[in-house]
Amino acid sequence: MLVHNISIKSYEKFLLNQTNFEKQLPEEYRKQAKLAVKDEYTFDFMELSVKHSEHELEQELIQHIQKFLSEMGGMFAFIGNQYKIVVDGDEFFIDLLLYHRKLRCLVAIELKIGKFEPSDMGQLQFYLTALNEQEKLPDENESIGIIICRSKNRTVVEYALKSATVPMGVATYKISNELPINMRELLRTLCLYVVKPIILVNAR
Repeated sequence: MLVHNISIKSYEKFLLNQTNFEKQLPEEYRKQAKLAVKDEYTFDFMELSVKHSEHELEQELIQHIQKFLSEMGGMFAFIGNQYKIVVDGDEFFIDLLLYHRKLRCLVAIELKIGKFEPSDMGQLQFYLTALNEQEKLPDENESIGIIICRSKNRTVVEYALKSATVPMGVATYKISNELPINMRELLRTLCLYVVKPIILVNAR
């Protein structure tokens, strides 16, 4: 496990994470909360194509829930997916709802298959407010949120977090079976100059 964490640079991922916990959480919970959010998650246990939907991403995480929770950090417990909250008769659904054992709080996760947009944060803020009002137990701490997206502009995330009024973080995810950019170029060249001529010759 230690060798694995070193190889995937877990320490760096925790150090680089982007959250607003410094301003939005009591001092006694800040350090532990920062260890609950990575800057990037590696979902190497999933079998997804490069182009996939949010539903497909969610279903893969659910089907590999133990590995997903392990990648999240090991202190999480799964509560549900598409978790329904009702506000004055209107229904809303949180992609994934977890519970952090040490922080003793609910953790709402929103999955985004595209680039982070500031508008994503407004949706999550609403969910956290609803959880605190309706689901949080009296002896539990304020809920926190994590947006897990395909990519992000770190400056945009920094600006968006400054205006957030609830504790949250923004992380990215990658699937390790994706080819690195240099390998994609090599494969494209191979197809262009080797595979295509062979196909044309055989066709003749």
